[in-house]
Amino acid sequence: MVFIGLIVLLTMLVFGMPVAFALGISGMVGLYTIGGLPMVEGILRTVSLSTTASYELLTIPMFILMAEFIIVSRIANELFDSAKAWMGRTPAGLAIATALAGAGFGAISGSSTASAATLSATTIPAMLESKYNPRFASGVVAISGPLAMLIPPSIALILYGLIADISIGKLLIAGVVPGLLVTCVIILTSILLVTIYPHFAPAGRAYTMSEKFRSLKVIGPMVILITLVTGCIYLGIATPTESASLGAFGAFCIAFFRGRLTLATFYSALRKAAATSCMIVLIIICAHIFSYYFTLTGVTQALVSMVGDLDVDRWVILALMIILYLVLGCFMDQIAILFLTVPVTLPIMMSLGYDPFWFGVIVIITAEIGLVTPPIGLNVFVVAAYSNVKVQDIFIGVFPHVITHILVIILLSIFPAIVTWLPETVR
Repeated sequence: MVFIGLIVLLTMLVFGMPVAFALGISGMVGLYTIGGLPMVEGILRTVSLSTTASYELLTIPMFILMAEFIIVSRIANELFDSAKAWMGRTPAGLAIATALAGAGFGAISGSSTASAATLSATTIPAMLESKYNPRFASGVVAISGPLAMLIPPSIALILYGLIADISIGKLLIAGVVPGLLVTCVIILTSILLVTIYPHFAPAGRAYTMSEKFRSLKVIGPMVILITLVTGCIYLGIATPTESASLGAFGAFCIAFFRGRLTLATFYSALRKAAATSCMIVLIIICAHIFSYYFTLTGVTQALVSMVGDLDVDRWVILALMIILYLVLGCFMDQIAILFLTVPVTLPIMMSLGYDPFWFGVIVIITAEIGLVTPPIGLNVFVVAAYSNVKVQDIFIGVFPHVITHILVIILLSIFPAIVTWLPETVR
């Protein structure tokens, strides 16, 4: 019964069926093999309401709307210019500025694809104009985009929290320190590459102190918005849903007072946010249909028992899990990976004593790597579409960052407190 549903699912994904429909159809086929048409009809009558009745689900459309208003405000260009003013003269200065802009934009967008597209249009032309190596420049942009998956507000972390049924507020806070760590690793990797290959990144021009401090005025609204969202969650002033609503309103104000908001851009932001939200909610509904099928087969409980009976160290299981996610990330959409694997892998990891918040961060970082590794590498194709750099050159340029990201996963596995200490202090 398990293999029937999985074969149907994988076949549809291979032939390009949208993730939501592939999950829903394969789940219904599996349910039909178990209980026939009455079981399928019974679950279809209730699954939509039971799945979407969650109050925390409102977090997703609000954060997406916040991202759309931020894109309308075009603040990403100014973020890069500000970082360039402070770091442009240093070795790999524009690459460092790109990583900082990626972290800043990720902290107010939550969308990896939107972050990669915005950075590509903003930073790659500036680096190529400064005679940066195209592979090096595009590699930094490709790896900086996925920071939005880790730094709150992260749509991926919210989806993981919904699947795992754990506190979304604590989970978002858990992404703060690893997000800063990954940002520093991207910067250090860029500096190391330029130290080894100086021709990759010529030194930029120097900026006066007045120019540097004048550039800080641009990032003021962004700092306030980040504080409004993350700070309220951390201090317990507001729930993640309320903080997301405050963030959407704050982003609306930024776009309005910057003179970027018109009726046309306002409508466009609402339409895009609604379309993206509907897509995610449809995936959640269909994933629940598939999870009903998986639960009724008893495969999750069987796997947990089987792993518990294995005579191997729990670190071996962790290593196998990480390898599994790295391989899946090369071929599958990240949202699909979350909904397909977390209901099975999380109970196994928790039975071995691993923290669910820590495991969520590990899964997201491996998903980041999947976004820049062949053959799919969605962010690589996004960067290629917004620049004149070839896809194969971007894959080559991003490879050193993939290695250092794997080292980050190893570090977080050895010292899980890097992830867990901050959410433990949340009120």
